[in-house]
Amino acid sequence: MRKYVIEFIKRGLMAAWGGPVILAIIYGVEGRSGGITSITPQEACIGILTISLLAFIAAGITVIYQTEKLPLPTAILIHAGVLYLDYLLIYLLNNWLPRNAEGIGIFTLVFAILYVVVWVCIYFVNRAKTNKLNKKLQERPAA
Repeated sequence: MRKYVIEFIKRGLMAAWGGPVILAIIYGVEGRSGGITSITPQEACIGILTISLLAFIAAGITVIYQTEKLPLPTAILIHAGVLYLDYLLIYLLNNWLPRNAEGIGIFTLVFAILYVVVWVCIYFVNRAKTNKLNKKLQERPAA
């Protein structure tokens, strides 16, 4: 268990730097579109810290796929649940998402659809690589 915690922290720290970059992109797009015209130092501070935490957790939770005792469907559900709560709570804390059933419902639907799309892409990429490797193994001359 300890090795997974250490790996979670290492992965999280490697990705946490991306939080402020993502926040800068969000603020830049919102500023360009007129959605945000000014930001207080407190908003900037909270935004930087929370988005860094979001990136830390999102990267760290990928360690769930390294645990050999968990079946893949269980690992996927845990990963999806942690990511969902991570994004939802940070978005609500920063007021990037309306605090009502409609806003949370739309977020949930979009999250679920995109999560499935990403997993379908991962599945097909891995399947293609596996098929290519199997084909090379079958073509290899017997020793």
